[in-house]
Amino acid sequence: MEIQQLLGEYECKIDAKGRMRMPSGLIGQLGNSEALTFVINRGFEKCLMLYPEVVWEKITNEINQLNLYNKKNRDFVRYFYRGAQKVAMDSADRILVSKRLLEYAGVEKEVILSAYSDRIEIWAKHEYEQLLDEEPVDFSDLAEDVLGKVNGKPL
Repeated sequence: MEIQQLLGEYECKIDAKGRMRMPSGLIGQLGNSEALTFVINRGFEKCLMLYPEVVWEKITNEINQLNLYNKKNRDFVRYFYRGAQKVAMDSADRILVSKRLLEYAGVEKEVILSAYSDRIEIWAKHEYEQLLDEEPVDFSDLAEDVLGKVNGKPL
């Protein structure tokens, strides 16, 4: 099963037990029940990544091809898998996020879910707002650097 393009920013709250209700707009994009099981882990920045399980399997199939006799590969694998755990939505459309992961991301109560491509970032609201405040001065320059040539051809 292929996950469609996920989009949107959603404000959510984490309850005292570490549960977060998934927004209905995001659930609708995920489609069938197969996509409602996730893997959550630490992100590349100070956020959490929430992958639909089918996406996680695709990514980990690629990662598992790395040569673990190479130290950089081992380091990457350790970092990538750190904190990873399966989560599933309960009958109230909530997922349980471990205290350890919440602490890593600096999450207290309010979070922003940022969905893009086939994954969802979970940010502490204050961290996400700070990230937006640090946007590049000239987004068009960044776009040119990143998208100016894709596969050696102008976009």
